[in-house]
Amino acid sequence: MDVKVWMYLTYLAVSIGLTIWVARALSRNGLVFLQDVFADSRLADAVNSLLVVGFYLLNLGYVTVAMKESGPVGDASQALEQLSLKVGLVLLVLGALHFFNVFALGRYRRGRLRQQATHPPLPPVAVLPPQGGPHPVPPVGPTPPAR
Repeated sequence: MDVKVWMYLTYLAVSIGLTIWVARALSRNGLVFLQDVFADSRLADAVNSLLVVGFYLLNLGYVTVAMKESGPVGDASQALEQLSLKVGLVLLVLGALHFFNVFALGRYRRGRLRQQATHPPLPPVAVLPPQGGPHPVPPVGPTPPAR
């Protein structure tokens, strides 16, 4: 086998391994966050599973599309350079997907908390007389001229 084939095999092994590791970590640790976001554990479990499937589809799709190397790979050092570029791009995609999910779920959570918040009372429309007995209320309007 030539150097390019070894590079492809190494790229696939590293990228798929990283994808599985990150997906498991995000699924395990993100479930608590999802339960807080949705306030329903069944819904959080379902969304967690759907996010994992979407994560695998997007990332493994990117890994397979980005695998092709159009230029020749002459020796092992060029293969390692191309491999590091490709794995680095996979890591950037993994990070971008993670931050997008956290951002979107955080916005959803803030909206849900805003809807559940109690509204402040309405401001008073009139002044109540002081407690403790009747007190004369000064007249409203212009005061008459003094004599």
